[in-house]
Parts: sequence; C-alpha cells; structure tokens
Amino acid sequence: MSKVELYTKGYCPYCRRAKALLSDKGVDFIEYPIDQKPELRDEMIERANGGYTVPQIFINDQHIGGCDDMFALDSQDKLDPLLQAAS
Repeated sequence: MSKVELYTKGYCPYCRRAKALLSDKGVDFIEYPIDQKPELRDEMIERANGGYTVPQIFINDQHIGGCDDMFALDSQDKLDPLLQAAS
C-alpha cells in the first residue's frame, strides 16, 4: 500500500471530502493538521511547490494536489493504481 499524506485544517470541507474518499477506499493516511500545528504550514507550501490551500495531498511523496485533483484522478481511474503502488 502507498504512503498517503494530507495537510489539513479541521473546519475544511474539502479536507473532510478527501479523507472520506480515502477512508471509503480503505486507505490509511497520515494527517498533518496545520491549524493545530502551524509550524507545518511552511513545510506544506514547500512540498506542494507553493500550494497553500488545504488539503494538500501526497502519495508516495508525489504531490497530487488538492481534493478536486484527487477526485479527478479517481474519476479517470488513475487514483487506485497510485494507491496500490508499493511505497
């Protein structure tokens, strides 16, 4: 199974949607709540090549973007292969 990481905020509906999709697929993920740990925000922006909105999603250290990007990958049947790839 792949290593999945999300930078999130607690009140963000897009973060909830992204986590729900991953949970529905039975995927474990590491969540970095930048509203609770603001020191992670700079790390997120650097890893996301300037992306500053949440969520920022990474699969096996590859930045895939935000919630809409992940749902687009899913609708194109490209998300599951990423999630199944060995880390």
